[in-house]
Amino acid sequence: MSLVKSIATVGGCTAISRVAGFIRDILIARFLGATMMADAFFVALRFPNLFRSLFAEGTLNVAFVPLFTGELQKGKKEALDFARSVFSFLFYVLLIFTVLIELVMPGLMFILAPGFEQIAGKMALTTTLSRITFPFLLFVSLVSLLAGVLNSLGRFWAAAFTPTLLNLGMIFFLLCITPFINSPYAPAYALSIGVTVAGVIELLFLLWHIWKADFLFGLMGPIKTLGHLSKGVKTLLKKMAPGVLGSGVYQINLFFDTFFVSFVGAGAISWLNYANHLFQLPIGIIGVAIGTALLPILSKHVKAGELEEANIHLNRGLEISLAMSVASFVGLFLLAEPIIETLFQYGKFSADDTIHTAKALRIFAFGLPAYMATKALSPFFYARGDTTTPVKIAVVGVVLNTLLAVILMQFWGYAGIAAATSLTVWINASQYVFRLLKHPEFSVDKIFRYRAPRILLSNFVMWMAIYSLLLVKPEFHDKVLSIFTLLTIISLGGISYIVSLIVTKGMPLAQLKNILKRKFH
Repeated sequence: MSLVKSIATVGGCTAISRVAGFIRDILIARFLGATMMADAFFVALRFPNLFRSLFAEGTLNVAFVPLFTGELQKGKKEALDFARSVFSFLFYVLLIFTVLIELVMPGLMFILAPGFEQIAGKMALTTTLSRITFPFLLFVSLVSLLAGVLNSLGRFWAAAFTPTLLNLGMIFFLLCITPFINSPYAPAYALSIGVTVAGVIELLFLLWHIWKADFLFGLMGPIKTLGHLSKGVKTLLKKMAPGVLGSGVYQINLFFDTFFVSFVGAGAISWLNYANHLFQLPIGIIGVAIGTALLPILSKHVKAGELEEANIHLNRGLEISLAMSVASFVGLFLLAEPIIETLFQYGKFSADDTIHTAKALRIFAFGLPAYMATKALSPFFYARGDTTTPVKIAVVGVVLNTLLAVILMQFWGYAGIAAATSLTVWINASQYVFRLLKHPEFSVDKIFRYRAPRILLSNFVMWMAIYSLLLVKPEFHDKVLSIFTLLTIISLGGISYIVSLIVTKGMPLAQLKNILKRKFH
């Protein structure tokens, strides 16, 4: 499968998930707003995600996919044995870990968000919700492993579709289970239950697709799994070690963000979360899609010694990342308030919440091009088995982020934490670029050098088009009219961007036709 087709598959499925996510966020804003209940739920949802990249996407997949790809080249039996042993090991370790965390949850919540103690009942509610959501870690980590298997087999859509199941599960439980829960915090309880149940559904969904791919494997016994680790598992753990360190440092970063913002006051965590969800939209559709598609493709070419082909794929990935990330920044920065007002300003979500959330979104948006660039750059190192470089970059970034957050929040409160995040991702991206340019296997090709400035020029044209439309001061307070107005502005801005790309040959018409035909070059 070509890179463009792979990115389109992953991006398309992720787009569906993000639409469902928008509906979920609109409903959460309507039912929870930016209240104490919302803050408690967002921390409860964040807590299993603090460990998610440690056990799943951030470390396991980047180490597992290249190793599994190597086993596939040896034969199906070897690949199945390797996948079975890793799956079993992950299951038992996470099961033990989950039980332990459930037992010590109250103490962990006090460490994670001590500021919640200042509001009566907030800490107790957060602890209860976290106990409900934490088993999601077990299921989503296993889902991540199965997604790595399917991606290595060239089957991208099922794995990319699983986040949609999470969003749909949360929507269903919020709407259908809330009326049956006798509590003033019923919406938060329903959402938390929906998170864990959706994790089970995701796991069953991917197991079915593994079975359809004729790669279904069983669970080994705990004694055999933990008592006598296979050679493949030991190799994987060695490869994961730097990544675990890197993700561990990253999780410390998230911990400090939550720790600091818990003292800011009611609503601050919610404002950052709503803004972050919008910020993650282009990252999820394009950035993650590029990284997910690039890793197995680069791994394959690197193992085959086809370094020139790998370099071409990486350049095209960077090109797509640049074209989409800068355009996304322009849209989110200029349309922050209209987007948030149109999507979220219902029920318990006030006009004041819109202003605060828009402020955070604009600051997050500054880091968007850098964030998406790291998604395209990091697979190059992982494909070569180099997990140390990303860790070094992560350590520098996290230390700086923590220092910047401590300093900037003194002046800007919650907005200072968002600013620290944006500055840090630019530092991380700069480190990746610097190290990549020094690497003999990578070079910026002529096509990228030709198209990059034209892509930036086309983004300037779109900026001016959207800015000009906003000077008319369109009406966004009427909900029906605001949706039409917002879609019109986005559409006209997008058209101006596409036309400019074609005219400047930032993305020539011939290249667009090749993409539609799912050709790469």
